[in-house]
Amino acid sequence: MLMIISAWLSVFFTTLLAPPKYLWTLTTSQGFFIAFFSMSWIFLQDFSFSNSLFFIDKISGPLAILTCWLFPLTLLASQSKMYLEPINRQRTYIINSTFLQLTTLLAFVSSDLMLFFIFFEASLVPTMIIITRWGAQERRLEAGTYLAFYTMLGAVPLMIWLIKFYSTHGSLLPALTHILSVTQASTSYPGLFWATYNAAFLVKLPIYCLHLWLPKAHVEAPIAGSMILAGTLLKLGGYGILRTSTLLQENFLNQTLFIMLIAILGILATALLCLRQTDLKSLIAMSSVSHMNLVVAAALISSPWSYSGAMAMMIAHGLTSSALFCLANTTYERTNSRTMILLRGALLIFPLAGAWWLTIVLFNLALPPSINFAGEVLIMISLFNWSPLAFLLVALNLIFTTAYTLYVLWSTQRGSLPTHIKTLFPFQIREHLLLFLHILPGFLLILKPELIF
Repeated sequence: MLMIISAWLSVFFTTLLAPPKYLWTLTTSQGFFIAFFSMSWIFLQDFSFSNSLFFIDKISGPLAILTCWLFPLTLLASQSKMYLEPINRQRTYIINSTFLQLTTLLAFVSSDLMLFFIFFEASLVPTMIIITRWGAQERRLEAGTYLAFYTMLGAVPLMIWLIKFYSTHGSLLPALTHILSVTQASTSYPGLFWATYNAAFLVKLPIYCLHLWLPKAHVEAPIAGSMILAGTLLKLGGYGILRTSTLLQENFLNQTLFIMLIAILGILATALLCLRQTDLKSLIAMSSVSHMNLVVAAALISSPWSYSGAMAMMIAHGLTSSALFCLANTTYERTNSRTMILLRGALLIFPLAGAWWLTIVLFNLALPPSINFAGEVLIMISLFNWSPLAFLLVALNLIFTTAYTLYVLWSTQRGSLPTHIKTLFPFQIREHLLLFLHILPGFLLILKPELIF
């Protein structure tokens, strides 16, 4: 673990000292080295690896590997735009991205409450810098303000709970896995207590009604910001909910019925909202909210199957959503527009990119036998065991997801080419490699899905 962290820190020195000509090559190569080295954590998941500061088990392992895997991919995706900037800005951008991914990784593998909370909140700073400094649109400062206020206000109840925890036990250092042996949520309002200490995670995830910052942040962010937001930062919320689920009392689901109803409403409402989006990135962001509300519903049911489904859903969504943002970015770089009506007919010019669109969108649709499908099936079975009516309501999401998937494909790929598009430069090998490396783990997990259950 310490070797991986020291390898991450070496990226900072490489970024500062590398010659301008080899800057992106060296940092991306280091990123891939860290990603391949982190694969060894797959074999550590059968037993918990831990020392005084960090630990890896079945929950943190897959998410930590996903974080390491997406880091070099964000560098690959950013090169074409960033290469045109002054060298000092390029170095600052890479250092920001590295710091953001490092804080996310440390949050996933922190062994105690205090470290987890520090790294969980620390990830906000580089995210804001990337969105407000390198965002392409004029409303990026507004997006940064939304992000800061939502996440900081959500963190206040969690901080109050941590202070109460500290005043009761004199320490914030129990291992996250053993919180239950230290304290029990003995309260007459367990549902309210759950919503209070999970407010920070529900905002980060985000649950419906607290999600307005996400489409803004995605639309204004550069490609690396969108990839990290969709791939790993949203998963911090899901990870926090799964980690603190040991504090739940038996049969407490009736107490949190209101939150379950919001989650089910969010699954359906955001899928329907996707059908009226005109901005491609905004549509992908709304689709993320829909998938993450499924994770909230699974965490509330709190059965072994629902936890496995939530875990599979988070990993699958991290890869698929990041790949969709990469595809949206490749289109944006060529047309300088994300309005879908102006992007139609892309299949005529880029047939191979059309194949990537189809593959990744089908993964997002949870087509069997993808890992997305395995996650959804496990969550659906858990929902059916809890309430057949809730299962029938959430099953409508399958129809809505299919509808907006066809809408995306029809709007961007089919139809006649718009007259304003005269010449578009062809897809580069770098972009094909980027999309292939997003899809490859998804295909490998089809063969061995138990790695993330």
